[in-house]
Amino acid sequence: MAIISDLPEEPENLTASSNNGEEDFLSSLLAKKGPLSLLETVFDLIRRRSDLFKDPTAVSKITALASAAKAKVDAELAAERKKKEAMEKAKEAKVEKKSVEKPVEVNTEKKDEAESSSKKAKIEEPEDDGKNGMKPNAGNGLDLEKYSWTQTLQEVTVTIPVPPGTKSRFVTCEIKRNHLKVGLKGQPSVLEGELYNSVKVDDCFWSIEDGKSISILLTKHNQMEWWRTVVKGEPEVDTQKVEPENSKLTDLDPETRQTVEKMMFDQRQKQMGLPSSDEMQKEELLKKFMAQHPEMDFSKAKIG
Repeated sequence: MAIISDLPEEPENLTASSNNGEEDFLSSLLAKKGPLSLLETVFDLIRRRSDLFKDPTAVSKITALASAAKAKVDAELAAERKKKEAMEKAKEAKVEKKSVEKPVEVNTEKKDEAESSSKKAKIEEPEDDGKNGMKPNAGNGLDLEKYSWTQTLQEVTVTIPVPPGTKSRFVTCEIKRNHLKVGLKGQPSVLEGELYNSVKVDDCFWSIEDGKSISILLTKHNQMEWWRTVVKGEPEVDTQKVEPENSKLTDLDPETRQTVEKMMFDQRQKQMGLPSSDEMQKEELLKKFMAQHPEMDFSKAKIG
C-alpha cells in the first residue's frame, strides 16, 4: 500500500515562501505550455536526472497518482453539486414557508381527489424496498451517514468526513487485498470489514483532502463489474440502476468496449425480464440443431 499524504510536515514559516515561489514558477510554465506539455517537460527532466523510470512499477505508480488527482476533482465537483442543491432546497423551503403563511381554502372534494392521486402514484412508483439495493448517487455509489462512495468500472473512491485540521498521522488506514479498515486513532473504525471484491493493493492510495476528509482510492482487481457496496454488510446499491459513462466507451480498446457494451445490454434485458445475450445465443443454437434433426424429441429440452 502506498500513502501519498503521510509525509513529514515542514514548519509553515520555513516553507511558505519557497512553496509560493515554486507554485508561481510552475503556474507560469503551465500558462505558457499547457498541462500536457508541462507534464512532458517534467517527465523528461525526471528521466534525465533520476532513476525513477528504471523502476518497472513507475508507470503504474504515476497512473495511480493521476487517478488520485482525478478522484479529488470528482469529490470537489460533487461537493459543489451538493452545495448548489442545498441552496435550491433552502429557496424552495423559503417559498413554501411564505405560501403556508397565506393559507388558501381548498375544496374538500378536490383535496380528497389529490390525496387519492398521490397515493396511487406512490403505489405505481414504490420506494426502494431493500431487495435489489438503494438508488445510486450521481457517482454510481451511495451517500451514507458516515461516508460516501462512488465508482467506475475500474475504481472505487471512498470519502470520509473528519474534523477540520485532521493530519495524516491521526488516521488509521489499512488496505489489504480483500479487507479495509479506516478511522481515526483511538476511536472506533468508521469503515471496517471484508471488501465487496478484491483490489490491487499496490495501486490503492489514501490521502487527507484539505484537512476535512479522508479520500481512499481502491483499484478493482476485476475491472468489468459494478460493486454493490464497499464493505460487505453495509447498505448496497442497486447495480441495475447505475449509469455507465457512454461517452468514454470510445476510449476503450475494441475487446474491452465489446465486453462493456455486452454488460450494458444484458443489464437492460434483465430489467425488462428478457433473456441475456448468452441465453439468446443458446436459444439460436438449439433452434438450428432442432431444424437439422427433426427426428429427435426436444419437448423436454431446457436451456441452462
